[in-house]
Amino acid sequence: MTELLAAPRPDDLDAGDPASKARRRQWGAERRSEPLAIVHPEPSRRKVILGRVGIVVTVLAWLAYVVTTVLRELVNDPTAGFRFRAEAVSYVVVVTFLTFSALMYLLARQGALNRFRDHRRVPRGELDRHFADYQNAVTVLVPSYAEEPQVVRATLWSAALQEFPDLSVVLLLDDPPFPTDPADRERLQVTRDLAANITRTLHEPSSRLNAARDAFDRRAGNGSSDGELEALIEEYEYAAGWLEGMAEAETVEDHVDEFFVDLVLMGLARELRLVLTALYAARAQGATPEPARMRELYARLTWIFNARVSTFERKKYVSLSHEANKAMNLNSYLSLMGQRWRPEQTADGTVLRPAVERGPNDLVIEDSTYVLTLDADSLLLRDYCLRLVQFLESPGNERVAVTQTPYSSFRGAPTRIERVAGASTDLQHIQHQGMTRYGATFWVGANAVIRKVALEDIVEVSAEGGFEVRTYIQDRTVIEDTESSVDLGREGWDLVNYPERLSYSATPPDFGSLVVQRRRWANGGLLILPKLWDAIRRRRGSDRDVHAREIMLRVNYMASITWASFGLLFLLAYPYDSRLLSPLVFAAALPYFLAMGSDLRDCGHRFSDIFRIYGFNLVLMPVNLAGVVKSLQQALTGDKIPFARTPKVKDRTAAPAIYVLAPYAIVVFSLLTVWRDAMLHNWANAVFAAFNAVMAGYAITAYIGLKNSVVDIFLGVLNWLYVRPKQPVSAQPVIVPKSPEEVDWESILYHGDRRLNRDLRGKKDRRKRAGVR
Repeated sequence: MTELLAAPRPDDLDAGDPASKARRRQWGAERRSEPLAIVHPEPSRRKVILGRVGIVVTVLAWLAYVVTTVLRELVNDPTAGFRFRAEAVSYVVVVTFLTFSALMYLLARQGALNRFRDHRRVPRGELDRHFADYQNAVTVLVPSYAEEPQVVRATLWSAALQEFPDLSVVLLLDDPPFPTDPADRERLQVTRDLAANITRTLHEPSSRLNAARDAFDRRAGNGSSDGELEALIEEYEYAAGWLEGMAEAETVEDHVDEFFVDLVLMGLARELRLVLTALYAARAQGATPEPARMRELYARLTWIFNARVSTFERKKYVSLSHEANKAMNLNSYLSLMGQRWRPEQTADGTVLRPAVERGPNDLVIEDSTYVLTLDADSLLLRDYCLRLVQFLESPGNERVAVTQTPYSSFRGAPTRIERVAGASTDLQHIQHQGMTRYGATFWVGANAVIRKVALEDIVEVSAEGGFEVRTYIQDRTVIEDTESSVDLGREGWDLVNYPERLSYSATPPDFGSLVVQRRRWANGGLLILPKLWDAIRRRRGSDRDVHAREIMLRVNYMASITWASFGLLFLLAYPYDSRLLSPLVFAAALPYFLAMGSDLRDCGHRFSDIFRIYGFNLVLMPVNLAGVVKSLQQALTGDKIPFARTPKVKDRTAAPAIYVLAPYAIVVFSLLTVWRDAMLHNWANAVFAAFNAVMAGYAITAYIGLKNSVVDIFLGVLNWLYVRPKQPVSAQPVIVPKSPEEVDWESILYHGDRRLNRDLRGKKDRRKRAGVR
């Protein structure tokens, strides 16, 4: 390990940045760093049966509660006042919605178990044969904004080392191209250099292995076969050794770096060593693979090292959209693909225009059959592209537009909040896999292979400042992947989650960055529901008729945060009549918690994490409510909500004071509820309130931290008190005449007089101040 920490990186990335220091591990953090198996273990028959029983018990317990508790109380006491009746209705509504979400979890889980049971992995030989003479290309698009270079670097390497015949990796750098801050300028330059560094590092192995394959083809054409097995063994030894050497040169600072070394680099090296084991055995047995198979093995080596890596910055071009969100960053590049563009200087900056003839400075954007979108904090395992593209090209999948492996969490999280957030991420992986069983797949954004022709079906063309803007992925909401899923479904396309673990993504390591992420996740689902209803209406009566399970799962996915947050708020805040409480409510929820605990244990977590996740959701309830309110605000005003990127840095992100104070308010109010219900001998409510107080108190201590709470509240108060001085504004614009040598003639010719409207308003204001009508 000493050598790992001391050796330089092969692509010259500066590892001395103070921001790259490892985060100190907390007590209670995750000890296990080994990732889960790529292929899900086949569930036992007992687990599948118990899952079905859980669904039945949930439905029967809810029905029994409504009949034996609520309806009985209303029938037995016809003189019950308006307050009790209102409480009964509202309590049934809350319990029904929460039970519905629990039922959807169990339904999706059951679908996942069935998919894991039925999945059979495609043999490696079939993949090699499928791509032996392959012509289609994949373009990997990695949108990035203000992120640590080492985070982006690992993502680019995981994409560049994909085993695929024709692969292009493009870093869509969205930082301001000309920062004034020296630290930002230095970080931006390091990020810009990543593509060139990776290309330079790949040049030596790609040149050697391409030459080896070409030499084999020449020898095979001449009918020579002597020594071919030894030559192939030598090249595989070289490729495996090169990857192992790169792994040894890596600086391991945290659990993500460890994953990159062990699973991305060494995982690929182990795959090549496995091939070597077979080749050694063939040599020992005096056998040699067929020439066609040997050529496939040579081709595999070239696939690994032949990626083309480049960088594109849309903000350098004024003719492209500069909307501050990931969707428009992707859309800008997608709109340029497959064409030749000529940069033209104007008064506003550089404009891209279609090139009619070839020119020396033209910008050529290659087209491809498939596009792989990959977040800058995600890592892909070695054969992600091969397996997903092969799936898209399998018979029966011609109308599948998007396939993905819902990302899993990196193991060995150094903070408690990252560990429990990672546990919830692993549960979501299972949920998404199960939703595919019922045709309710949603694109989850972090990674996906997309048919470009499907994007052309949902493109919207508009004009902005005289330039054409093509929008493939909608940015109307901040959960653009969810809306695009509905758009694709409306046009008759399907989405499928591939039932393996082939992608991993970072989980926010602190409460501040988690607030940004979860507030964005809670914002937008309600706004997309009308599109969902329109898609359902279009599909009715067609050969792709929508089923009830798909509708329920989709609605739950898009709106459950809303009713769960408000429902939990009602249960916490309102003192319901004790006659409405019943053990049947607990019985309806019990299968959900037992199934969740079982899933957590299968994912390498603890069964007791169900309580930690409950507390985690309690402290995030104000964050979710804020996201829901933002959705309602956008629905009423029509104003687009700004896209807030999740900070992907290794320093702690301060949380807004309101989201730090709110969990403390939950604890205080819960304790007051305990005291009040104890005085009224309402013991069921008192126990529930006490449980919430304990869980929220634990979550504050474990996930936010008492010291961090004080710091974030202090910063919030300071920002509130601090008043920025207003810049003095003159009453009348001062027009300084310029000499002909000083006039910006290019701007005048390009824009005309841009001051007309402003000057007219200024003239009107001056006349008004002077009392002239």
